[in-house]
Amino acid sequence: MHQRHCMSPRPSPARCVEGEDLRVPGSEEKRYRVPAHLHRVEQELQRSRFITTAAPAPTVEEAKTFIARVREEFANANHNCWAYVVGPPGSTGMAGMSDDGEPHGTAGRPMLTALLHGTVGDVAVVVTRYFGGTLLGKGGLVRAYTGCVQQALEHLPTTERVSKARLSVKLEYANVDGLRRMLPVHEAEIVTEEYAATVGYQLLLPITRLEAFQTALLDLTNGQALIEVLDPGE
Repeated sequence: MHQRHCMSPRPSPARCVEGEDLRVPGSEEKRYRVPAHLHRVEQELQRSRFITTAAPAPTVEEAKTFIARVREEFANANHNCWAYVVGPPGSTGMAGMSDDGEPHGTAGRPMLTALLHGTVGDVAVVVTRYFGGTLLGKGGLVRAYTGCVQQALEHLPTTERVSKARLSVKLEYANVDGLRRMLPVHEAEIVTEEYAATVGYQLLLPITRLEAFQTALLDLTNGQALIEVLDPGE
C-alpha cells in the first residue's frame, strides 16, 4: 500500500490595496531569484535626493521590519515611500505599498508596479526622498519613483530561492540503495533516518521535484513505499 498527498488548490491572488497586506498564497513557480543582501543606490533628480534601499523580504514581517529600520535611519527625510512583494516575481499574493505623504498614487503604486515587472521575488524597497525645492508634478514623481526601483533592481545582487517540501518515507531494506541513487537526481537530502523493521527517512526536496520523486519512488518499490508529505513548503 502507499499513501500519496497532494497540495490542495489555493485561492486566486487578490488585488493589492495600499496599506494592506494580501495573504493569499499563490501556486507560482517555486524557484526564483531573490536579493542576496541589502543593496542601496542614490541619484539626484531636479535637486531632490533619492536614496533607494532594497533588501530580502521572505516574509511580510521581515519586510515591515526592514521598512521600519530604513525609516528610522532617514527619519529627517521628507518621504520614505515603500513597496514589497513576498513570493515569486510578479506575484501579488503578499504585497504592500505606501506613498508616505507623496500625492496619492505617485510613489507606492509605481514602485510596486516596478517590482511586479521585475525578475526578483521576496523583495522590499524603500525610496527615501529629500526634497530639493523643485516640484516634479504627478507625472514626474511617477517616473522618478519607478526609475529609482528599476535602477536598484538592475544592479541588485541576487541568489536563487528554492522552496522545499518535507517528506516521510518508509520502505524495505532492499530498496535503500535505489532510493539513495535517486536523491541527487531529484535534489533531495536526508534530514533523519531510522532503521527498524523497515527503513524510515525524512527528506527535503524542491517542491518542483515532489511529484516526479513520488512517482519514481513508487516505481522503484512497486508501489510499496509509504510516502507522507509532512510539510508541502511555501
